[in-house]
Amino acid sequence: MQAFGKSQGGTRREDIRFLTGQGRYLADIAPANALHAVFLRAPVAHARITTLDVDDARALPGIRAIITGADLIAMGITASVYAITLPDTRGGKGAAPHRPILAHDTLRHVGEPVALVVADTREAAMDALDAITLDYDDLPVSLSLTPGGPEIHPEAPGNLALDWRLGAADAVDAAFAKAAHITKLDVRQNRVTAAPIEPRAAMAEWDGTRLHMAFNGQGVWRLKSELAAALALDPENVHVTTPDVGGGFGMKVMVYPEHYALAAAARQIGQPILWVAERGESIASDNGARDLSSTAELAFDADHKIIGYRVRSRVNLGAYNSQFGQNIQTVLFSKVLTGVYDIPAAEMHVQAVYTNTTPVDAYRGAGRPEAVTLLERTLDMAARELGVSPFELRARNVIAPDKLPYKTPMGETIDVGEFARLLHRARDLGDAAGFPARRAASAEKGLLRGMGLAYYVEAILGDTSENAALEFTEDGRVRLFVGTQSNGQGHETVFARYLADLTGIEEELIEIVQGDSDLIARGGGTGGSRSVTVQSTATFQMTKTMVAAFADFLARHTGAGPFEFESGIFAAPGTNQRFTLLEAAEIARREGSPDLLRHDARITLDDRCYPNGAHLCEVEIDPETGALRLDRYLAVDDFGNLMHPMLAEGQVHGGIAQGFGQAVLEDLALDEDGQILSGSFMDYAMPRASDLPMIGFESVPVPSKNNPLGMKGCGEAGTVGALAALSNAALDALWDQGVRHVDMPLTPQRIWGWLQQAKAQA
Repeated sequence: MQAFGKSQGGTRREDIRFLTGQGRYLADIAPANALHAVFLRAPVAHARITTLDVDDARALPGIRAIITGADLIAMGITASVYAITLPDTRGGKGAAPHRPILAHDTLRHVGEPVALVVADTREAAMDALDAITLDYDDLPVSLSLTPGGPEIHPEAPGNLALDWRLGAADAVDAAFAKAAHITKLDVRQNRVTAAPIEPRAAMAEWDGTRLHMAFNGQGVWRLKSELAAALALDPENVHVTTPDVGGGFGMKVMVYPEHYALAAAARQIGQPILWVAERGESIASDNGARDLSSTAELAFDADHKIIGYRVRSRVNLGAYNSQFGQNIQTVLFSKVLTGVYDIPAAEMHVQAVYTNTTPVDAYRGAGRPEAVTLLERTLDMAARELGVSPFELRARNVIAPDKLPYKTPMGETIDVGEFARLLHRARDLGDAAGFPARRAASAEKGLLRGMGLAYYVEAILGDTSENAALEFTEDGRVRLFVGTQSNGQGHETVFARYLADLTGIEEELIEIVQGDSDLIARGGGTGGSRSVTVQSTATFQMTKTMVAAFADFLARHTGAGPFEFESGIFAAPGTNQRFTLLEAAEIARREGSPDLLRHDARITLDDRCYPNGAHLCEVEIDPETGALRLDRYLAVDDFGNLMHPMLAEGQVHGGIAQGFGQAVLEDLALDEDGQILSGSFMDYAMPRASDLPMIGFESVPVPSKNNPLGMKGCGEAGTVGALAALSNAALDALWDQGVRHVDMPLTPQRIWGWLQQAKAQA
């Protein structure tokens, strides 16, 4: 049995039900007797609560319960919302202030949940919100990424939550001391929100003994353990499930305060409770993303080789630690700090601060887009300062094939890659030689054209272990249990077709089971582009052991053998004994061998893998209005072996669209009091189909050596490469007009302002 069969094609089997309205999302699965929940949320960014009176609201018709922070404490529920902390250079770990499930003394960001209202109807619950009296004394608001200012938590003096360093500072200092050229660049990463098409939602129900929590997340096991601990329940009495999910992008990985509150309410009332966020509520309460300022310095020798790299970042964590908040711009950023370049010495220093804003956490790429954008923009600036082409400078510094596997200064080991090959392919396929003619044609129309290049690398994240199990059912079908969780990527198609390819079982007879903590005891969920690589490896190992078990069984059953398995058929050489897997399973069922009707495997990959590639784009800018139009986009990607090329290309397209959104349109803007200025899609600009050209995509696979399938993952790569490519293209278009710096978002107003400033300084 081969580890990797024929590559898959065709459409997604999920789409039949999605496009015909048969999807089962959170709002679709609530039972008829479900009550409706809404949350009272903080209307200001920082204040001391003086009055929270819910008595009048509780007396309204149809109100089943109103739960406050004080009520939770009275129930014995005092847990802090789950979050990880990191080692701190000042000793010990970063700050870990208590994050209450419901604010009960202090409001620390607009949108923080304060009370939960449960009613017979959503309308009744909304009426009750208006009847709650919430009075408060305003406190000073801190929004600065610089430590200091009004204190948010006593555990973090000066609001400095974490001081974190990695790398060899002495070696970097020595490299800079002997450098022939140093390029320095400041880059601001704007704050964005994930904005999945389906907002966050959850349903909790209590049967008197067990809690069932359904939520539209990216893995069920962390929420299961957190709810069990917070409510003092035996883990066996907590059941977490996930139905269809309309987009996650990392934001839905986390345990949120609403989950705990809904669970407590369901246990108190004894009736199912459904909560579905409204869009404005989501923008205010979903974890934000990015929101950091970084300074990069690159040191070059006389031959334009990079000899040192230094990064300083100031990072917004929001008002509290979110689940992975301290990790994103530190550990995850560091994994791709030096990109695909042979940089002998590097170091980074990160200061993470608390502000009176919604907590900040993972969003498509989670630290890797930020690191790659910083490096690739600095490289482009260095190419200008050194007077060489951006292609040449990168080609001179990429890791040579004879240095692979290559250990980076941050401790990552990149196993394989043909970085110069992909760079040159992007140059040729993107017709870089024809750019001057296209620029001249744009100029004739009064437009400024720029070309942007970025070479990205991803580091596949999350648990390197995963489970797979297969069960033969009595009706002649099979169920494949997976530990990952689809959020719209097409997992059902990929996993079913791969199993069909391995086993010869018709795809129509394969059911994919996911997102159920009762049926799947362990799993890593989905995040960090891990899913297909780890899950398919687990499926391959499970199938391998299953085939061996059936081969032994058939030899005992028939007296022939040894049986070999090829193209979905067991056959014994020299005999006419031939069986499919389903036939072998039916024989095992008749003969009373139940152990052959279920097979499990757990794998751990040798190491992570590193998707990479070159993105090349061209933009046109109207200098009269500042409007930017994306005209051409090409992605040349190394994802290793592809199981389903169409879905991989779709992931690239989606990632680029989200990268375009952040680079050009999106900005979660706040005023000086921490009020959200872009709190709806009327103000928060999202990319539309008309904003994007046809996106070119070419796969140049260099199979990974760190898993038997040679795969590398592709879910976040588009975003990781897009931010720098688009930013570099915009600056290239504006450079001859005297503009020397741009930052995202590249909105017309900002571009026009940079042009006017350049004119004034000319």
